[in-house]
Amino acid sequence: MADAIREYRLTDHAKFEMRRRQISETEVALVLKSPQQVKTVREGRKIYQSIFETEEPTKDYLIRVVVDIDRSPPEVVTVYRTSKIDKYW
Repeated sequence: MADAIREYRLTDHAKFEMRRRQISETEVALVLKSPQQVKTVREGRKIYQSIFETEEPTKDYLIRVVVDIDRSPPEVVTVYRTSKIDKYW
């Protein structure tokens, strides 16, 4: 897959937001390695996103990973989880 990212750097802001929002680096890596959808925000920035399912109670949610792809390695700017899948899909 052309959009897959295997090597990346987490910015301090992304690390902070991951801790605050309780999103693991494993989840971020899964989204970047095998995104269900990739959207271009502007030149040099993309959003990688995938739908996940919670355990109890079962519910779908979207993890969105904002990435600056115009640098090497690409930098994860921020990460968040949302239940508003229709809004972003």
